[in-house]
Amino acid sequence: MAKVAWLGLGVMGYPMAGHLKTRGGHDVVVYNRSAEKAAKWREQFGGETASTPAEAARDCDAVFACVGNDDDVRSVTTGPDGAFQAMKPGAIFIDHTTASAQLARELASAAEARGLHFLDCPVSGGQSGAEAGALTVMAGGDEAAYARAEPLIAAFARSVRRMGPSGSGQLAKMCNQIAVAGVVQGLAEAIYFAEHAGLDIEALIATISKGAAQSWQMENRWKTMHAREFDFGFAVDWMRKDLGICLSEAASNGAELPATRLIDSFYAQIAADGGGRWDTSSLIARLDPKSGNKPKS
Repeated sequence: MAKVAWLGLGVMGYPMAGHLKTRGGHDVVVYNRSAEKAAKWREQFGGETASTPAEAARDCDAVFACVGNDDDVRSVTTGPDGAFQAMKPGAIFIDHTTASAQLARELASAAEARGLHFLDCPVSGGQSGAEAGALTVMAGGDEAAYARAEPLIAAFARSVRRMGPSGSGQLAKMCNQIAVAGVVQGLAEAIYFAEHAGLDIEALIATISKGAAQSWQMENRWKTMHAREFDFGFAVDWMRKDLGICLSEAASNGAELPATRLIDSFYAQIAADGGGRWDTSSLIARLDPKSGNKPKS
């Protein structure tokens, strides 16, 4: 059993921290900007709460974070009352936020200067994966620090892999989001085309999902896409943040991402029409904006 801190109790962090306590059996102290959320977590899982990231991190073997963006990560690490101020030498900071690779390298350097370790460990699997403890984790950072962290991460992950040095976890997550965006757009167009062609959608999916077109999105989202229901996962606003990170990184490394840029513009249209909190499968709504079958959420 280890003593660990968790910073950020959003839709992902709340259950992930819970698995550290219940599955991992670790001594967990949590911090959240909203103290009420932290108190609710403590009531459900036990453990302790802290009023600042530094207070949460004191004397811990590892400190986890899952917050919103680069600025939020800086705030809980190197900002006023940030965790880096209080972490003991040799402790590991494990960041599950989807952020930039540049930030990961920056914080790895800052951690090293303080005698700490920093791992960038973004996740894939969404809220349902977090709740089930079945996330995929892509890690970047020092190999020895990763070896120490991997058994802790296993409490809420079904797959954990080190992808390389600092920043590599974030780069791998960018690849994940690029691939997901393309798959969702393709599925949206296939369902929309099939509707216009008069095909039995259930029979269609049952058939093509057994072949090369199969995907997680097809298996889990075809029914809700066909029904124009969009309250089942990762929000458009969050995807736009992630695709922005991808496009920014591509601008610096010279990669051409024409389809990703186009799909990001599609999501921008959905957000502008009030769908920023719909899940990413709402790409089909853009194809059918005048349909009488409007989004139900």
